[in-house]
Amino acid sequence: MPPSSSSTNTDGYDLVLRLLLGVSAVVVPLAHLAWLSGNVTAYLTGADWARYQPTAALLHPEQVWPGAGETSLLIGARIIPVVMFLALGVGAGVLWARYKNRSGGRKKKITGMAKARDIEPLMAKAITDKARSLRPSLKYTKHIQARDTGILLGNLQGTKHEVRMGYEDVAVAIMAPRSGKTTSLAIPSILSAPGPVLLTSNKAAGDAFTATYDARARVGQVWSMDPQQIAHAERAMWWNPLADAKTLDGAGRLAGHFLAASVDASQQGDFWSKAGSNILAQLFLAAALDDRPITDVMQWLAFPADRTPLDILRDHQFAAVAAQLKGTVEGPPETRDGIYETARQYAAALLNSEIAAWVTPQKDTAEFRPSAFVTSTDTLFLLSKDGGGGASALIAACADSVMRAATAQAERAGGRLDPPMLAILDEAANVCKISDLPDLYSHLGSRGIIPITILQSYRQGQKVWSDAGMDAMWSASTVKVIGSGIDDPDFADKLSRLIGDHDVETTSTSHSESGKSTSVSMRQERILPADAIRALPKGTALCFATGMRAAMLDLRPWYLEPGAEELSAASARASKAITARAVAKHAPTQSDFGKAA
Repeated sequence: MPPSSSSTNTDGYDLVLRLLLGVSAVVVPLAHLAWLSGNVTAYLTGADWARYQPTAALLHPEQVWPGAGETSLLIGARIIPVVMFLALGVGAGVLWARYKNRSGGRKKKITGMAKARDIEPLMAKAITDKARSLRPSLKYTKHIQARDTGILLGNLQGTKHEVRMGYEDVAVAIMAPRSGKTTSLAIPSILSAPGPVLLTSNKAAGDAFTATYDARARVGQVWSMDPQQIAHAERAMWWNPLADAKTLDGAGRLAGHFLAASVDASQQGDFWSKAGSNILAQLFLAAALDDRPITDVMQWLAFPADRTPLDILRDHQFAAVAAQLKGTVEGPPETRDGIYETARQYAAALLNSEIAAWVTPQKDTAEFRPSAFVTSTDTLFLLSKDGGGGASALIAACADSVMRAATAQAERAGGRLDPPMLAILDEAANVCKISDLPDLYSHLGSRGIIPITILQSYRQGQKVWSDAGMDAMWSASTVKVIGSGIDDPDFADKLSRLIGDHDVETTSTSHSESGKSTSVSMRQERILPADAIRALPKGTALCFATGMRAAMLDLRPWYLEPGAEELSAASARASKAITARAVAKHAPTQSDFGKAA
């Protein structure tokens, strides 16, 4: 159907209007530049200053400045205005291009995410005021350093506003490998921690261990527990896991770490797992009460008929526990052997003399005492390989012992540790499976104990702590950091729903016989759909804080911060030393050459 005459007339009017606006955009500023430049030229050549008449200055400059020469008018009212107009145009174009590149570049700012006013409690002023109220030692300090106010999470995207979690927050970080969990979260947090630091990890060279070792050694003693020789360091400490096992509850917690390190949460409730854990708890209790090393438990497990643990329990007024142990020992042989074999499997790492040396008394070697550690500015590195079984149980038990000692010290100090203790539980689902960690999250922050549990995925946490346990930890976390690499569609959609929707303006145009009409309507759409969460670029992260809108952060890796060169050099030296120790340890000896010959 051909267009109507009214529609054609309307389109013509629109074209003429646009043409007039374009001409005005050139002529109006050019005329004013001609009047201004002409007056300056007239002033310099001795002519009179003309009154305001920009149009005449552009079209008839000789009438405006009759006393000026022809050459002066050509330069002052023609050439200079044109050059100035072109320069202003080019300058405006450059500024616009820079603005577009900054706002629409590699890290595009997302509409609908939190602005600075939405997360004000995590900003510098509020977090500093909070630190004064939480830490009595800072109450009368005039200038508080940023590191003493909270843990840096990053910058609010596209701004210089630092976002920090306070020293009463507890956090969960879900970040895939190589998404910045170590370089942008673990290492900066350790370097700026004002008090004691606990780190669990399954790596040493080129990781948080090497990057922070020298820096932390300057503020306190560094303790390294490395039963599987990840760093190949000489053993310079030992820790007694039975120190907290002199009660049935303490012994049960220690046994629970061996159970969690060996069996997934879904299998921990079956008969054999529960029975094996109970036997371990009873034997740990007996060994602790008689001040024996933990390795004696392996001897008792090998010979169920040994009455030594029974006698110890009775002598220390644990008759009911002794009766339970006796009932298992004297029960049906098939059941007893199955229970004891299960317990042997859980504690099998203690048969390794190199691992056992870290948890049994050693001459001329310092004993690590959690109660002293939590009142210091020391650092404890707990290293274990993935799937370390009983070895990772010792790592989890040591971390748990430190946090419980910190809780006891906080209660003695009036409720909170000052300075607070930082616990970076990196690779927690692999090397630090503390069964009731979700329950601990509900009160650790209020004690000045700041845990940051770092996982590779939400499902990884579900596997260790079950669906209910992981949901409880997620809910109890006052700060949640989500990095790039989220490939779980259900979790990504959950995050998308938590971020919410926003109103989007939609413009539609229609043509009819009466002409063109435009309508504007509003619709809601996800601020950040699941596919956008999956495609988060490296160097960015989502931050969910209790009672606040979700924020997008630009991460701050340690190697881009001041002092990075010194840290890099120290990390390289430490990594090189680990490599040298590993080569020396596995190098063939002279006897090996003799055997080969």
